[in-house]
Amino acid sequence: MTRNGSLARLFRDIATLAAPPPELTVSEWADGYRILSPESCPEPGRWSTDRVPYLAEIMDAFTDPAVETVVVMTSSQVGKTSIIENVVGYHVDYDPASILVVEPTLDMGQTFSKDRLAPMFRDTPVLRGKVKEARTRDSGNTLLHKQFPGGHITIAGANSPSGLASRPIRVLLCDEVDRFPASAGTEGDPVTLARKRTAAFWNRKIGLFSTPTIRGVSRIEAAYEESTQEKWCLPCPLCGRFQQLLWPQLFLEDMTLRCLFCGGRSREQEWKRQEGRWIAEKENASIRGFHLNELVSPWRRWEEIAADFRSADEQKKAGNLEPLKAWVNTSLGETWEETGDELQTEFLEKRREYYKADLPEGVLALTAGVDTQDDRLEVEVVGWGAGAESWGVEYRVLMGSPEDGDVWGRLDEYLMRTWEFEGGRAMGISCVCVDSGGHFTTEVYKFCRPREQRRIFAIKGRGGTGIPLIGKPTRSNRVKAALFAVGVDTGKENLFHQLRKEHEGPGYCHFPRAVEKGYDASYFRGLTSEKRVMRFDQGRRHLVWVKRSGARNEPLDCRIYARAALEILNPNLAIAPKAADGSLPPVRKRPSAVRRSRRMISRGIG
Repeated sequence: MTRNGSLARLFRDIATLAAPPPELTVSEWADGYRILSPESCPEPGRWSTDRVPYLAEIMDAFTDPAVETVVVMTSSQVGKTSIIENVVGYHVDYDPASILVVEPTLDMGQTFSKDRLAPMFRDTPVLRGKVKEARTRDSGNTLLHKQFPGGHITIAGANSPSGLASRPIRVLLCDEVDRFPASAGTEGDPVTLARKRTAAFWNRKIGLFSTPTIRGVSRIEAAYEESTQEKWCLPCPLCGRFQQLLWPQLFLEDMTLRCLFCGGRSREQEWKRQEGRWIAEKENASIRGFHLNELVSPWRRWEEIAADFRSADEQKKAGNLEPLKAWVNTSLGETWEETGDELQTEFLEKRREYYKADLPEGVLALTAGVDTQDDRLEVEVVGWGAGAESWGVEYRVLMGSPEDGDVWGRLDEYLMRTWEFEGGRAMGISCVCVDSGGHFTTEVYKFCRPREQRRIFAIKGRGGTGIPLIGKPTRSNRVKAALFAVGVDTGKENLFHQLRKEHEGPGYCHFPRAVEKGYDASYFRGLTSEKRVMRFDQGRRHLVWVKRSGARNEPLDCRIYARAALEILNPNLAIAPKAADGSLPPVRKRPSAVRRSRRMISRGIG
């Protein structure tokens, strides 16, 4: 070869080495290099965007120079977390940058680091070695902060203001923003705080991801409404018209989905074989928003989604809305629309009825709720039947300061009495919840602790959306009494749903007409004393329960506590008790929340 030929080849080789790498999008990078780990993916091995074609455009929006913010409002089981992982992997390997991943809590951030990022860095060859394993003594590489050539990743909790401060960030990824607290400590909205860290970068990228929660309060819904509002659409297998697959189109009897245009019905695989595309409702060059539901997921069959719906709908009939709310959020990727919560006192008062005896035949278990006031105790006994149909049995006010042992003695005597069915069969109270809030916490503990074998428990109300009706019991008090947290907002929402039912059956609430039972006009004013309103806190909208001026809400609290007692008892209300001595219906088995040595608590919660 001539000297000139050798020089030409040398210059070509130098030019090849010096040339910038080919332009890659996130989806191209993932298809070329990403390996899915067995412990974090149902289908481990090489990543293929063809398996989830709807993710391609979402991922590639993060490499579009015109786009600053990407909003992803989705159901579960559609690959949302994989988008975050691939964006992180792309920037670690191909386009180094400073990255901040924000999870709702610091604990969730640690879990994301250990269970999602660490396996990806281990199993994807081009990432292996670029981010070392976490070492507590190496400040450059810990569980929540990792350095790599040209950049770093910080993982923070939205509940920790320190994690949202200091370092400037070019790529911000906020996961499950609807579960972020209203404020990071006292610093304000965590999304706003995190956004400020991107201000120095002209090429910043901001990703907001979440399943939605409540309409009008949802962060992700508000962000989506400001975006392009794109929906993943598939062509009808019969007429070819593009449309988003929606739940009302699905026929549960044969699992076919009706076309919005031609009316033809096609099966799941016929729809999913079609080649889809994103269709935007608005123009917005800098904010792209995407919405997905489980009907297009390759990992969820329509039969499974329908089965979850049927289960949630059955629980709704019994007055428990939480499973249906979760299904709407996590399967449809839609916000839950709250109904008005104000009830008319007269509506319920007129609905009272005559019982033939203390207890109508439908009652299978009795519980009681006790509210503590400065000069009295108020208690309601409630009967429960199949599907959580309820019968108010008696409402009593026991006058006397809870500082005085006499009122507790009268309460104890009352809780030991029995009520009779027509024919003389008697039933006693199976479980009691006593409010420990207020000024007499220690007195409540001292009353409940020696009576836990009778399933008489102290409770403490906790407000807030999404808090379960009953939490795990603790004993972190000087008396060592079992204390159950009660999600009062959840209890009120479920109760008001039940009170609106107009036909007897699961969830319906009965009240006695007999005057001596305590269900007079003042009781119903107390039962309907609160309503839910929208409030603003540090610029964030949220729903709160407020009491009407001058109203007393003890009847409402007692009913919530009586329902909480039913949840603790957890009886099988599908089977009536056989014994005439008031023995309990069978209790459904579930894992105990208290150590085995405390057998009375284990029995008490089933």
